[in-house]
Amino acid sequence: MPKTRIMYVENKSASLNGPARIGRVTFSKTGKSISYGGRTFQSLKGSGFKANYFDLETGERFWISGPRKDGKDRLYAETSAPIEIDPDVAEEYWRDIRGKLSE
Repeated sequence: MPKTRIMYVENKSASLNGPARIGRVTFSKTGKSISYGGRTFQSLKGSGFKANYFDLETGERFWISGPRKDGKDRLYAETSAPIEIDPDVAEEYWRDIRGKLSE
């Protein structure tokens, strides 16, 4: 069974405050790539600017990290852009990560 985890995924290809989601990613057997939403991401190994992964097919850059308990996942908190939460992880996210009841 592949390892999965709820993660924060933000597209950084167009701007520093791109579309963002909380969802379940799947790690490859080697742990060198992550799959989410039909896409496969590989680490930039520290060579990215405000991004740590890239889409293997498109080259788009992303920030992918574990979600924070306080919900301040964006690198630039001053943005008012919403962070979408995938319905299949919403209850687990609010209960186990944020420590709250489902919202």
